Amino acid sequence: MTQHMLLLGHTLLFSGNPLSQNWEDTVSIDSTGGVLIKDGHIAEVGSADALRKAYPTAQITDYGDALICPGFVDAHAHYPQTAIIASWGKRLIDWLNRYTFPEEMRLSDPDYAREIAGRYLDLTLAHGTTTVSSYTTIAPHSVDAIFDAAATRGQRIVAGKTCMDRNAPEGLRDTAQSAYDDSKALIDRWHGKGRASYAITPRFTPTSSPEQLAALGTLWSERPDCLMQTHLSEQVDEIAWVRDLAPHARDYLDTYEEHGLLGDRAVFGHAIHLEPREIDQIAGSGASIVHCPTSNTFIGSGLFDMAGLAARYIPIGLATDTGGGSSFSMLRTMAAAYEIGQLRGTPLHAAQLIWLATAGSARSLHLHDKIGSLAPGFEADITVLDLSSTPAIAQRANNAETIWDQLFATIMMGDDRAIQDVWVGGKKRT
Repeated sequence: MTQHMLLLGHTLLFSGNPLSQNWEDTVSIDSTGGVLIKDGHIAEVGSADALRKAYPTAQITDYGDALICPGFVDAHAHYPQTAIIASWGKRLIDWLNRYTFPEEMRLSDPDYAREIAGRYLDLTLAHGTTTVSSYTTIAPHSVDAIFDAAATRGQRIVAGKTCMDRNAPEGLRDTAQSAYDDSKALIDRWHGKGRASYAITPRFTPTSSPEQLAALGTLWSERPDCLMQTHLSEQVDEIAWVRDLAPHARDYLDTYEEHGLLGDRAVFGHAIHLEPREIDQIAGSGASIVHCPTSNTFIGSGLFDMAGLAARYIPIGLATDTGGGSSFSMLRTMAAAYEIGQLRGTPLHAAQLIWLATAGSARSLHLHDKIGSLAPGFEADITVLDLSSTPAIAQRANNAETIWDQLFATIMMGDDRAIQDVWVGGKKRT
């Protein structure tokens, strides 16, 4: 018989969406809580005393004043860009040409792709991230590499072959047909196997011809259980480029919409400079948007309208967007989201930030019935935060009036030292 494991400490609990309801009514912390794990899943959540009494033979880990959270969910990343993170000072299109495309060419070597995939997942796990949705390269083996590396670590993973058939170096271009064929074969090989989910992945309109977008739209209609992830309205010069490439389109979103690439399992990264029609269409379709704050500031893209889009009940996730984003840490990403909210006059509370990095991101990836919350039946992906991980944070925590003040200090100043433990599928990472 599998032994129960009981984690004790402050437990973070969700009962709703704090972006559309009062955070006080939807997010709480039980200071004497416990999480019971069995067979890789959360069996019960409740008071420490009650769980101790009900399961006297459970193996106990007492985290004291630490905060037991759902594992962080990074809803938009580019694992092939791991080695070029924090490369100096370019706008999006120049950055792609100078740094991204040459590095992605290096992953044409399967051994290098496997090395980077493992390195990426280890770096993110060290920062408390237990699920990630990643782009790859045009090479099918780059998709295999990240799925294989995640399976080895027991992680939940979303990924897909990044398709590009124009405006990219020759070694990084496929075709409309090969994009369809390769993606279909990869779906058959990986989607729904273990903890893997496939996302059909056109990089973005500038690098996918109408023929390729149409082919991927056809594939999605054949496999609607997959996600579809791409980029949308990240920078104003990108939008101008799309307008030149597709002068007939009503807006940027229309270049996807006309090829069947808009629906409730669509996930659009960035979405900063949206037109009113685009917002209406996204809201009506049920599609998700992913906020990438460190990337948006690092590459100078703009200020995401969290409050405005949340008011339309659009599912919103949070992401590092590494390597355009400048950190592997979801704590740093939460801090950047707070800072962007301040610049827009709509700062987010710590409860809203931690929800975005867990349950919100899980919802954006249609995984909210599996991960993102501490609730019975959910997969036991858990991150434990030390709320006094450095002298600077500890002195602030010692003067905090509430645990929310303590958590906020860790969000704003924390790094991998704040990650006390990570549990993946009910197994503690060592």
